[in-house]
Amino acid sequence: MTDGSAPAWDGAALVGSPLLATVRPLLERLPPDRFPTLDELTRLARERDVRSGGGAPVAFVPATADGSGAFEARYEIRIHRDGAVPTRAGSWHDLFNALAWITFPRAKAAINRLHHDEMLRRRGAPQRGTARDVLTLFDEGGVIAACADASLSGLLAAFRWKELFWSRRADVVASMRFKVFGHAIHEKALAPYKGVTAKTLVVAVPPATLALADEALNAILDERAAAHFAAPGALTSTRSLPPLPVLGIPGWASENEDEAYYDDPGVFRPGWMREKKEAP
Repeated sequence: MTDGSAPAWDGAALVGSPLLATVRPLLERLPPDRFPTLDELTRLARERDVRSGGGAPVAFVPATADGSGAFEARYEIRIHRDGAVPTRAGSWHDLFNALAWITFPRAKAAINRLHHDEMLRRRGAPQRGTARDVLTLFDEGGVIAACADASLSGLLAAFRWKELFWSRRADVVASMRFKVFGHAIHEKALAPYKGVTAKTLVVAVPPATLALADEALNAILDERAAAHFAAPGALTSTRSLPPLPVLGIPGWASENEDEAYYDDPGVFRPGWMREKKEAP
């Protein structure tokens, strides 16, 4: 059963949404008139030999409550050890998490492995720590921006949104591709609102890479994202990945065809609002 507040399944609408384009190749393989079963999702994962951070074949299994509080039963630990990804039937959030595993298997495995290792390192600590916060923010709300023009990635990093998305609009269309990684962003795409904001991993690529078919480009970005998070220093600050107001991306909202759309300071902010102390 789906949540009563969630939209009904509409395969054609899902496939046609620009905000879901990253997972469109998989959506096209799902039943057009109903949620996929966990077995159907697992078969897609097995086709691509998707594995956990610990090397176990990934399977999407029913989510069950574990009242023991045992460390070994915790979400990331179980996935790392067994490849068992708890997934609620009829949950959009969990569906998009499954599609992320299948679309970006290397990066998802890297994130799972890093969560696992950090949890072991900090076992018994009162706080999660910054490293896990960075991983979770991207896992839930990340976008990978493939960019063949360094001047455009510079505008993004500097929060110069109107210059990027309006003044340089044609250049963005020609030289950037935005791939949604975070399953929470995909869930919000079902009922998008102007303030939807993601964490952005900018990946520099040659122009020829942007001409690749979706799945080929996704595979390259998957490898680059996995390498990024495994690199020293990648998890030291939650501000290492700049925010991105996703409905400002050309073509992702009909309203952004109007220049005035970008004059909303509540969404297209000029910079970090204030400094926050990082968790240890």
